[in-house]
Amino acid sequence: MSAIVTIGIDLAKNVFAVHGVNATGQPALVRPSVPRAKLLELFASLPPCLIGMEACSGAHHWAREFQRFGHTVRLMAPKFVIPYRLSGKRGKNEAADAAAICEAVTRPIDPALAYLNLSAPPPNWIHASN
Repeated sequence: MSAIVTIGIDLAKNVFAVHGVNATGQPALVRPSVPRAKLLELFASLPPCLIGMEACSGAHHWAREFQRFGHTVRLMAPKFVIPYRLSGKRGKNEAADAAAICEAVTRPIDPALAYLNLSAPPPNWIHASN
């Protein structure tokens, strides 16, 4: 198996879809269902790479967890992932969404969102507490 450089994750409550590609863009890691209990174990076993996720409330938690293993995490608004979804025969499902996220995270024009860092509160929290 070649080295994985980019991974897209479709987040859910209990089962996650993971899609990873190598440097040539060929799928190197395709897991349409990874249970919540096995997700951190999977990413701990991988070399550091770029991970993309759609921004949601749980994405900030997972971004901090993946960063502990040396991965680079980019959160994107769902509207930037929609153009990369392959509709038609395959339709919309978790595996197709993970592949679309994996493709979208490599595009430089899409603005990435910063994830919440619990060690440094955002300035608006500081202002509100004064």
